Formats: sequence, structure tokens, C-alpha cells
Amino acid sequence: MIVQQSPRLTLVQAALSGYLTIWSVIAVGWLAAHVRILDEAHRRMLSRLAFTLASPALLFSLVARADLSHLFSGTLIVSALAVAISAAVYLGLARAWLGRGDLPGRVVGTLCSVYTNAGNLGLPIAAYVLGDMTWMAPIMLIQIGVMQPAAMALLDLAAARRDGRRLSWSRYLTLPLRNPITVGTLAGLCLNALRITLPDVLWQPIDMVGGVAVPAMLIAFGISLRLDPLPGRGPHARELALVTPIKVILHPAIALAVGAWVFGLEPSDLLAVTVIAALPTAQNIYLISSRYHVRTLLARDAIFVSTLASIPVIVAASTWLR
Repeated sequence: MIVQQSPRLTLVQAALSGYLTIWSVIAVGWLAAHVRILDEAHRRMLSRLAFTLASPALLFSLVARADLSHLFSGTLIVSALAVAISAAVYLGLARAWLGRGDLPGRVVGTLCSVYTNAGNLGLPIAAYVLGDMTWMAPIMLIQIGVMQPAAMALLDLAAARRDGRRLSWSRYLTLPLRNPITVGTLAGLCLNALRITLPDVLWQPIDMVGGVAVPAMLIAFGISLRLDPLPGRGPHARELALVTPIKVILHPAIALAVGAWVFGLEPSDLLAVTVIAALPTAQNIYLISSRYHVRTLLARDAIFVSTLASIPVIVAASTWLR
């Protein structure tokens, strides 16, 4: 006798499988730091490796192979509006509740509030819950092509001002192009748009280097969980209490409202934009904050808390909207 699982149970299991994979790798980093195999120097090395080599290769590969018709679909506008509105809410509430903050801190806080984990968690969620990994293409284009270069340009600018360096207009305009992650993304987009096909002999090493990105980020994150203060403790606790609800509750609620009431999306499209917005803060925000030494604990804790809090939200959205 064959017992068939209910569709809702299958969806729950699919959503949880992505989380289990991520937390298993994070646990490896935590355990390695606990038994003193890895320390803070190794965390910095893993973060630098992911930032300068592995992440650019991974993003180049993903963008170069993405379906451009799906990449520029109607869901792109809904996702962009949801990001913009959620970011505006964060900045307004942060100004009212936390006072005037420094530019780098607000940049990282905004990223924690609206930058979703569309890569290492979003892709398996899209495959098992939405049935198609290319659903992640529009939000990845927004984040990788617009949000990340703009944020890094602002952080580079703030770092230059802090160090007393003056930047020329040409250097201002080329700041995004001086970042390896941005360069890898734009190169992949150009390759895709020009329909240039690389031979397998070139794709294989690119894929191998890109495959290091996610494990390196997660292991570095696990090391931080063990060596740094426990999540939720420290002067960033108030801001953490602000960014987490915006990320896991307000962001998907805005995507749902805009998609349903403003654009009248089809049910499958509405499900996709809502689940994508409900994804937790991306691990590479911790990578960026570590690179610029800005709000590192806030980024780490936002990832930790939002990843846990997003589980019931994604399960509820995927079962209810379906």
C-alpha cells in the first residue's frame, strides 16, 4: 500500500530542507571554533576569500546563465517596490527611534532589513516550494545589480572620508566597478545579454571557485557565533529589534499587498514575490559588514534571528497562497 503525503506536508518539508542544510554548515564553523581548529584569523581569511574570489565567480556564473525573459518579468517591479518601501520604513523608524546615525551604519541596517537570502537559501526554496529556481532571478538582479553596488559605493565613500582621502569625480563614478562582486555580476550580465557562450573548459574552474562562496560564508558565520557575543546582546539590540520584523513580516506583507492590489499578479507570481520577500537576511551582508568593519554584530544577529523567524512565515505563505 502506497501512502501519499499531503501537498502541504511536502511543502513544509521542502522549506525546512533548505534551512537544515544551511544550519548544518554553520554548525561546522561553530564546532571548529569551539574546539579551536579555527579562530578569528581564519574567519577573516574565509570572509576575504568569499568576498574577493568566490562570490564574484558564483554571481558571474548565475547571472550569465539566467533567463533574461524571466529576469525582467513583471515580478521585478513588485519586488523592487517592496524593497524600496521597506527600506524607507526602516530609515524613517531608525531616525525616529535610534536618532541620527552614521552613514555606514544606516547602509548596513538597510541591507539587513531588505536584502533577502536569494542565493544559498532562496534557490532550494524556489526549487522545492515554487517549482522553478529562476523565480530568484528578478530579486537577484535587483540586489546584485543595483542594491549591492550602491551600498558598497556608499561604504567606500564613507571609508575614504574617514581616512581623510579625497575622491575625484571619476573615482566616485567608478567606485562600484572597483568592487569584485559588482564586477563579476556586471560581467555575467554582459555575457548573457550578448549571448556569448563559454566553453566547458572555462566554466568548470569558474564553477569550482564559485562553489566555495557559500560554504566559506557560512563557516565564517559559524565561527563568529562561537567567538563573538551571543546574538541579541550588545548596543545593537534595539536596532536588531527593528530590522528583524521589517525583514520577515513587513517586507513580505508589502510585496503581497503591492502584487495583489496594485498589479493584480497571477496566483503563482503572487506566491513567488511573497515567499521571496519573506526570505531572511542574506549571509553576504555579514560578509560586506566584515569587509568594511561596520555593524558586524548587527549583520550577524539579523541573519541569525531572521533565519529562524522566517521559517513559519514562509511555510504559512507557501501553503496559504497556494
